[in-house]
Amino acid sequence: MAAVSFSHITKRFPGAIALSNVSFEVRAGSCHAVCGENGAGKSTLGKILAGLQKPDDGEILLDGRPVRFDDPRDALAAGVAMVHQELAFCENMTVGENLCLGQLPRRFGFVQRDMVRRRAVELLAAIGASIDPARSMGTLTVAEQQLVQIAGAVGAAAKVIVFDEPTSSLGRDDAERLFSLIGQLQARGVTIIYVSHRMMEIHRLCDEITVLRDGQHVATRPAGELDEAALIQLMIGRRIEQYFPTYVGEEHGEERLRVEGLACLSSFADVSFTLHSGEVLGLAGLIGAGRSEIARSIFGLEPATRGLVWVGGTRAEIRSARDAVRLHIGFVPEDRKKQGLVLSMRTGENSTLPTLPLFARFGWIDKAKEISVIRHLFERLRMRAAPDAVTGGLSGGNQQKIVMAKWLAADCDILILDEPTRGVDVGAKAELHAWIDELASHGCAVLLISSELPELINLSTRILVLRNGRMVREVSRADATQDGLLRLMTGLEPATTN
Repeated sequence: MAAVSFSHITKRFPGAIALSNVSFEVRAGSCHAVCGENGAGKSTLGKILAGLQKPDDGEILLDGRPVRFDDPRDALAAGVAMVHQELAFCENMTVGENLCLGQLPRRFGFVQRDMVRRRAVELLAAIGASIDPARSMGTLTVAEQQLVQIAGAVGAAAKVIVFDEPTSSLGRDDAERLFSLIGQLQARGVTIIYVSHRMMEIHRLCDEITVLRDGQHVATRPAGELDEAALIQLMIGRRIEQYFPTYVGEEHGEERLRVEGLACLSSFADVSFTLHSGEVLGLAGLIGAGRSEIARSIFGLEPATRGLVWVGGTRAEIRSARDAVRLHIGFVPEDRKKQGLVLSMRTGENSTLPTLPLFARFGWIDKAKEISVIRHLFERLRMRAAPDAVTGGLSGGNQQKIVMAKWLAADCDILILDEPTRGVDVGAKAELHAWIDELASHGCAVLLISSELPELINLSTRILVLRNGRMVREVSRADATQDGLLRLMTGLEPATTN
């Protein structure tokens, strides 16, 4: 029997159709994956089911009965809860208060703090989370906030729970606890709709898979019938091999960047390397090894305390991001929301922020010229969003494309990429890989930081391995293996330097 039936669901937004005539069923008690590229409509479908948005056309059946929710409270009363990818809490309130919002126990008009605490302890214990209910939400890590959100959904005794990219902010141990919890929920008869782009999780957890592409239903099949290659092809509509790098083995040009003895307080020390035109140089290391700090230092965000930097053969003093941009250096930061974008601005405005002086005439922006450049960038990046769309409302993959667009418009000689594919789906990731390869083919020198070793090995000409803030080895593309890099990163191999 179907716990949820989506029938001809359509949802339109200004300038875009998020969902078009989507129909499929979710079996009761199953874990059902909804996959697709960023912007395919996955999260929108989940929000419609959870009462956050209303469809323009179509209907939803819950246990065979038509339902239409005006808000999340209606959905929760009907037994539908959602764990969101984008966390939304009252950060100045406690964990317990957030978990009991809307149902705060009162007596004579006053909140009963002891009951709030007891209720919060029960909810957190149900998912194995040991978080103090008296802590302020603002003091929690992103992973802890995600666990609080999951506790709230599970504690609502929902019959259907939508998990929207639930492991995007979780470490391995927390993710494993979540997977165990999902198994327990299924054993109790709860239906799980699992929105994700992570192949391993989908095949580990899910019984059936629905694929959306460009807001349309492509297929619903048993998970066992779709291997990774077949699933990716359904998601992006083409074979992933189309995006394999082709330039990485070519001969490289002149030196673009040279770093000698660079150091920054306790973050890293004695870092030296060169980067050439047309080269992709990878930086590998565990979290805390100093990779991001090196990138921020070169770009002038955290100026080095020691060491020298040459750009194009000339000694450079980079004390700020403005200095770096003048030297034609671009930087895609690890956290696009906090460091790479102004979420309240339009997508087109974000994409031209570093290059606004190019469009200035007597102190005024030449809008016609700016719009022409924006349109060209959006076509090149296959952006599905309109230039006047608010950036904060875009999917993660499209937001990352906007960050890339800024530096494509700036025509950088050197581009530093810090985790450029974090939180994006396989289709957007493949496109980003192809753009990195294309940039190198046109002479751009790329410094690539990634926690995904296959990504580093696939894209890089050579890889520098960092451990505890120091370089321990340079590995050529031909010699690079995941096992070998991991051994160097963790110290299982002698820390010698070529």
